[in-house]
Amino acid sequence: MTFFGLHWIDASILFAYIIAVLVIGKVLAHGVKGESDFFLGGRSLGKWFQFFLSFGNMTDPGQATTTSSSVYRQGAGGAWLALITLFLTPYYWFSNVWFRRVRLTTMADLFEDRFGRRFLATLYAVTTILMAVVGIAGGNVVALKTLQPMMVKAEAVWSPAEKQMVVDYHEFTMLRKQRQAATLTAPLAGPSAARYEVLKGYYDRGQLQPYVTYLRPIQFYLVSSALVAVFVMLGGLKASAVVDALQAILVIVISIMLIPFGLSKIGGLHGLHAKVPDVMFNLFGGDLASEYTWYSIASLLLVQLVGIVGSQASMTIAGSAKNELAARLGSVTGGFSKRFVTIAWAFCGLIAIALFGPNLADPDQTWGLLTRDLLPVGLIGVMIIGILGGKLAVLGAGSVVLAGLVVKNLYEPMFPGKSEKHYMVVARLTVPVMLACGIAVGLYLNSVIALLKFAIVLLVIWGVPITLIFLWRRLTETAVRVQVIATLIFIAVIPWGVSFVPALAQSGALTVMTRERVVTGSARATVDDVAAGLAATAGEQITKTKRIEPVSVYFEEGVVHTDLQDLNSPRTGKGLFRAEVYLLALLGFDVKGFSPAQLMTTRYVVDSLLPILILIGVSLLTRPTDPVRVARFYVRLKTPVGPTLADDALAVEASYANPTRYDHTKLLPHSNWELTKWDRQDALGFAGCCVLVVGILVFFKFVLTVGG
Repeated sequence: MTFFGLHWIDASILFAYIIAVLVIGKVLAHGVKGESDFFLGGRSLGKWFQFFLSFGNMTDPGQATTTSSSVYRQGAGGAWLALITLFLTPYYWFSNVWFRRVRLTTMADLFEDRFGRRFLATLYAVTTILMAVVGIAGGNVVALKTLQPMMVKAEAVWSPAEKQMVVDYHEFTMLRKQRQAATLTAPLAGPSAARYEVLKGYYDRGQLQPYVTYLRPIQFYLVSSALVAVFVMLGGLKASAVVDALQAILVIVISIMLIPFGLSKIGGLHGLHAKVPDVMFNLFGGDLASEYTWYSIASLLLVQLVGIVGSQASMTIAGSAKNELAARLGSVTGGFSKRFVTIAWAFCGLIAIALFGPNLADPDQTWGLLTRDLLPVGLIGVMIIGILGGKLAVLGAGSVVLAGLVVKNLYEPMFPGKSEKHYMVVARLTVPVMLACGIAVGLYLNSVIALLKFAIVLLVIWGVPITLIFLWRRLTETAVRVQVIATLIFIAVIPWGVSFVPALAQSGALTVMTRERVVTGSARATVDDVAAGLAATAGEQITKTKRIEPVSVYFEEGVVHTDLQDLNSPRTGKGLFRAEVYLLALLGFDVKGFSPAQLMTTRYVVDSLLPILILIGVSLLTRPTDPVRVARFYVRLKTPVGPTLADDALAVEASYANPTRYDHTKLLPHSNWELTKWDRQDALGFAGCCVLVVGILVFFKFVLTVGG
């Protein structure tokens, strides 16, 4: 017996999980007495809850999909999208202390507290709500694309159109393989070339699949978002923390259980290395098609470093900690735990290359296809609740964050003096509204990788000024206004706007492609090479030639014909517009000759440096903030959190009475830089984090070489 393509055992596991989540929300609803309980868990969460919140926030199972998909496309280097924050973990040892010591509820409060004016707080709330909606959309798309291959129709019930779609998919994969293997002197030509271009248009739009699924976007988004809404409206942040605790166990289980089944099917580790090209095991790319070289990885690290603190979740999670040590340990242990499961996700991406070859219609569905092809009945149900539960945990915590911004920084200032019960009603009603907005965005943006890259650069808009708030006394409100508005237009408005304007999206100047390249190099022969007569045995060193297809210079999701059946119809850009690359083109750079790695590097370097230059330049040209307010802010920031809320309040009052009491801890006395000297806990924690960073990288490299 099956239900929408699921065996009754798997379906039963799914229904049991949904009921359990609703029960958790109902039970914890009795503990939500006010806004502090709903938004910050009463500032009472200890080390374990902090770990689960941090681990859940950093490690939703949707990242298994994005990481395995990225590795399937790019090889092991594709793991850097998730792994790059490994280098930031020592930074968490300090940043989470900042967020706990400011003793605020939302990140928007930080701007009002630091500058004494409401404008930036309101602007942060509005823009962060819009950015968080993109995150919700990403959670929806990831869960959908992971679950779709697990809920497929039997071939006997396919419609004629569905049958034709599958036939077209297999024809496309055959033509693509022929084209990539072609030499410059014998390219794919004639009717075959025309047919390839037509099918590629459908492929790029995600309209070719090797299967037919029951799961449709709008229905899935509505049902799953309704479940999140009910769960969060009942239990608030503490309910999210409890589900995160359950989810942490599920994430670890689903991250490793595909590996033994996959290795068994492809002939173990030796079979993996025989079927997957050597270049795919390279952590730093390998050919001209790879986005992940040493310089693109460095640019990704830079953009993450300056933007990572821009998320409201940083304030919510650290602010809910019982004390500073809980905030610190929760963030770094959660962060390092994520890195190990990231390695497992990457390994699954390599297994997918061995199983499916290079021509999946939609690489975003890699994880779901692995699940369908490898796992037995029962374990498929466990995988489904792991993926769905990840969506509940991440969107649950995100919804609480959004509700806090809406109520504390938008609604309450406009309607002051209402009862706490009234504000709680508004907070709860905010949750389904934000989830509905996420559904709308998810229906527009279809690529999980594009959504992830967009979310990374969006954090820069507020991450840079937040970082400088903690580190530089001279920062002014005017500078933050100018920087935020300028970068918001450049990073978010223009990339979205160009895609929505047909005259721009279809412009010949903007729909240009990079130059096609043919790469020749030495590699170990795979089983397919032996079958094609290119080698005598698998593993033999041979010379291989590969055609690297052009990619869109300016559009994140590529360029397609407006009429897929007519190759003479105008071409239009898909997805977000790369304004950073266009800026370089205006400066005279030959962007058509850029590799995918250079395109990504351009985007991240420009997005990282532009806000810093604006903030420092405008701050030095504008009047400083009231020195009394600034002094109170920094002395509170340096005041350790007390053992109880009452003790903490007394410590803060003592600091306000003597704003210079911690000046002796400044690393650069008599300067505007608020870098402080490390104590023993600072030094030991940082050193320990650095040792673990190196250890994890060595372990990852070792895993990639085993069996080779």
